[in-house]
Amino acid sequence: MSVPRPAAVIVLAAGEGTRMKSKKPKVLHELCGLAMLDHMLAAARGLEPERLILVVGHAREQVERHVAASAPDAEIVVQEERRGTGHAVRTVLEKTGPIEGTILVTYGDTPLLRTETLAALLGDHAREGNAVTVLTAVVPDPTGYGRIVRDAAGAVLEIVEHRDATPEQLAIREINSGVYAFDGTLLADAVKRVSSANAQGEEYLTDVLAILREDGHRVGASVAADHVEVEGVNDRVQLAFARQVLNRRILERHMRAGVTVIDPASTWIDVNVTLAPDVVIHPGTQLHGRTTVGEGAEIGPATTLTDTEVGEYAVVRNAVSVGAVIGPHAQVGPFAYLRPGTVLARKAKAGTFVEMKNTQVGEGTKVPHLTYAGDAVIGAGTNIGAATVFVNYDGVAKHRTVVGDHVFIGCDTMLVAPVTVADGAYTAAGSVITDDVPPGAIGVARARQRNVREWVLRRRAGTASAAAAQRAIAEQTEATDRVEQTAEVDKVGTVDGAGPAAEQQEK
Repeated sequence: MSVPRPAAVIVLAAGEGTRMKSKKPKVLHELCGLAMLDHMLAAARGLEPERLILVVGHAREQVERHVAASAPDAEIVVQEERRGTGHAVRTVLEKTGPIEGTILVTYGDTPLLRTETLAALLGDHAREGNAVTVLTAVVPDPTGYGRIVRDAAGAVLEIVEHRDATPEQLAIREINSGVYAFDGTLLADAVKRVSSANAQGEEYLTDVLAILREDGHRVGASVAADHVEVEGVNDRVQLAFARQVLNRRILERHMRAGVTVIDPASTWIDVNVTLAPDVVIHPGTQLHGRTTVGEGAEIGPATTLTDTEVGEYAVVRNAVSVGAVIGPHAQVGPFAYLRPGTVLARKAKAGTFVEMKNTQVGEGTKVPHLTYAGDAVIGAGTNIGAATVFVNYDGVAKHRTVVGDHVFIGCDTMLVAPVTVADGAYTAAGSVITDDVPPGAIGVARARQRNVREWVLRRRAGTASAAAAQRAIAEQTEATDRVEQTAEVDKVGTVDGAGPAAEQQEK
């Protein structure tokens, strides 16, 4: 049978999460590019519920701001006093009024739950005609969990907490996840009858199951295929574990779709990253945000891309990029940094120790090494020499530099913006270009060299440099003397008739 569309999904996210030891609400801690709450809301949204309801409490202003931006379709219900899960659901139904149909109740700190698992729960609930169906899991070690006690027909008799279980019940490995599918009408009545007469003085949603069973209704269970899905996150250790599980799922999905991941253990990819077939991901790579990578591109090793677009067959190695566009067949790295607003056209290159910000680089243009380019437009077929700096900031405002097509920028050029180097122009190495360079011209902006002799001997006396210079000067003086003496001897020998010419005549 088809999975029925739930009348509502209620996501409980009002808890404080003290074990996280954080000022940030627990449900807003991130894994794989989204907050825990966002993962749960995405799974719930996959069921296409008529209503998506979120219960908030602790640090509700932060949670509400986040939800307003990431999940505007969610209705917010505030649990002013946090008196248990049963109280949270009662608070929702008192605000919304009766909800007819199936109500799914889940939690904002279970980021590993899949839509498929929740859909299976709804399917079992509808097929068996239950008043309530609990999502369960068979776990290797059930210590600390509530046990599912069933009758011979498989219906749930009760949920027994670990501390209250008999030795026989302790041997049961099927545990309660705390996720339920309810008949909405029956839930509205039963949740009003939940008692707070317990050690914590709270209303527990678990008690609704006993109430419904006592009323003669069937209580069923749906077993999750993977027990890891039902594990909640209560501290940083569990958050790290959940991140590993989710990352492994993401990597497996991409690999089965034709992506090569050389070392999954050292590769981290956010859930909203898009990878085309035949992409190769080398070790130590992190892809964050809404990064997209085109067919046949190679990323890594040791590369971090955030909200970056990479074209087909581009190569990006040992690089960091944030908010950049890397065109088809372009090359980046090693050890390059592309900042927001950078656009590399087809076959462009940003090489070793190159940093770019808000810069457009034309097709086939090369910026091979040791260069900073900020707030610039560089044309096609241009070469930027080593140690070039686009001087874009005057201490108050940023200024733009324009470099045309097929320009040659000599090494160690400073381009002081605003300035334009027109098509086909050159700049001489070591120049500080402050004025526009016309098409086909060469810009030379450097003083003639002047050597001040023996400056080190006078101004740095007693240093190693002075000693080295003194030795070199002495050696040069000796060499000069020897040359002069040899020349004098040759001159004297020739005059006396005993030089080489005379010897040749004798022979």
